[in-house]
Amino acid sequence: MKEELFMIERNETWELVDRPQNRKVIGVKWVYKTKLNADGSINKYKARLVVKGYVQILGVDYLDTFAPVARLDTIRLLLVVAAQKNWKEEIYVEQPEGYVNEGEEDKVYLLKKALYGLKQAPRACTMELTFLSSHYMWMTYL
Repeated sequence: MKEELFMIERNETWELVDRPQNRKVIGVKWVYKTKLNADGSINKYKARLVVKGYVQILGVDYLDTFAPVARLDTIRLLLVVAAQKNWKEEIYVEQPEGYVNEGEEDKVYLLKKALYGLKQAPRACTMELTFLSSHYMWMTYL
């Protein structure tokens, strides 16, 4: 669990902020998995922190979800418009149980990047991959 939190911090996925008065704060939970070797013996235990995305409400907490089946030029256009309009949903999550910062018990995390379990996570991942591929595609033509 410490390794997972370390990676979240290292990737600057969230920032501890004051609890907003007019925004919903979504809970988080730990998901545990045992990784096995080919012979069936235990290799390691893994813990992943996920957002309780199942409590999100369409139109309130998120506007859209999608599978990456749109044409590439359509996704590029949406990325450009979103960047120009600075479209971004603010998502707040609770501090993980057992890892609440002492003296900051009422603070929550503002997500700066998608976290597992969010309804928006697949879209955010696809947009990031599309941006990277279009960036490198332009570099090939230079």
